[in-house]
Amino acid sequence: MVIAGGGPTGCMLAGELRLHGVRTLVVERDAEPTRDVRALGLHVRSIEIMDQRGLLDRFLALGRRYPLGGFAGISKPPPDPLDTAHPYVLGIPQTATDRLLAERATELGAEIRRGCALVGLDQDDSGVTAELADGTQLRSRYLVGCDGGRSAVRRLLGVGFPGEPARREWLTGEMELTAPPDEVAAVVTAVRETQKGFGVGPSGAGLYRVVVPAEGVTEDRSIAPTLEEVRQRLRIVAGTDFGVHTPRWLSRFGDATRLAERYRTGRVLLAGDAAHVHPPTGGQGLNLGIQDVVNLGWKLAAEVDGWAPDGLLDSYHTERHPVAADVLDTTRAQAELLSTEPGPQAVRRLVAELMDLEEVNRYLVEKVTAIGVRYDVGAGHDLLGRRLRDVRLTRGRLYELMHRGRGLLLDRTGRLSVAGWADRVDHVVDVSGELDVPAVLLRPDGHVVWVGDDQAALRDRLPAWFGAPVG
Repeated sequence: MVIAGGGPTGCMLAGELRLHGVRTLVVERDAEPTRDVRALGLHVRSIEIMDQRGLLDRFLALGRRYPLGGFAGISKPPPDPLDTAHPYVLGIPQTATDRLLAERATELGAEIRRGCALVGLDQDDSGVTAELADGTQLRSRYLVGCDGGRSAVRRLLGVGFPGEPARREWLTGEMELTAPPDEVAAVVTAVRETQKGFGVGPSGAGLYRVVVPAEGVTEDRSIAPTLEEVRQRLRIVAGTDFGVHTPRWLSRFGDATRLAERYRTGRVLLAGDAAHVHPPTGGQGLNLGIQDVVNLGWKLAAEVDGWAPDGLLDSYHTERHPVAADVLDTTRAQAELLSTEPGPQAVRRLVAELMDLEEVNRYLVEKVTAIGVRYDVGAGHDLLGRRLRDVRLTRGRLYELMHRGRGLLLDRTGRLSVAGWADRVDHVVDVSGELDVPAVLLRPDGHVVWVGDDQAALRDRLPAWFGAPVG
């Protein structure tokens, strides 16, 4: 398997594939890991995923927990209780997330080659041939483009990327300041009364992260701004440049919103920013990519291993494309609520009032954190299609049983069996005071696909997600 793109999406996918023994090569255009900190943390669903894969302790050691609550900068207390064992945002810079996921992928046996730009690809009925900039050709059964918003894979496939171009742009970076911290805090508080897209705050090691609206939209945002550009914009927006100096990195970003027309073209698939881009409002971009590939990885491995039922790999698009479309709408809405124009400000005040209603607040929190996602796996029990939160069992926790990325039958009755699927599905007989159903069948991504206590009904359901029985 070849994965183009060695960021968090590509490395998370590499780890998922290696859990199933799929030989995996990640090719990354950049020779060195980026120092840019584009994402600042993990939302609830991504935190749960790290727990499901036994990675959470690594992230907790480098991150900081923050309270949940809020939408478009409108702060409200989080609903209580929330359907998760992890009701917090984990603040952790993307550079740390990148490193942890790359380490995990290599620990599991994936190979990561840096300084390898993909410049061509060709596919046939049996596989994909990828061409690198140095002339090397790679052959694999499938290829996944996790190579960002300017995806070469998406361009080479000719997949449409409709949406809206950027209307606004921001300059950002990490740098040192000479202004005292109390002065910085006071100025930021005053400016943010009208400019919600502005921020200057400590990011550790004596550095500050700066985000300031740009004067306009550049044609090529891959060209980093100069320190002088940042100083000028700070003076205009905040009335001071805070004495910024010695930048660690500088970048710019816009509010373009685009969604790939399809996630699969034959044996080539798209994930992460290669499939969708949107404003960073709400911090959902990196999280959306990680959640994409946890949906995709086991399905792709099933195809390679030969046991995938018909339509399983296509369900990646049918399940994740609508989720991305919803995230794009959510970020569009938040971006409008951050506008300084009178109309959006009036809507912002109305939304703030509505968020005092517990049902509205819960709905928005579940949407931003992705714990409200429900896939269409058929009619029936309310749990169907939803991810199951971590529940305590008599012998530990549910998520401790999911580290290998396999299906799981959690059976409170002790009368059920997964005979014929034991190579793909673990059977755990245990009880939980937090779960009031006799048994649940979970996919490797943690979503529920069956609830009940009837063995015949279970045997009818298993092939739809785990293929034909063996033996």
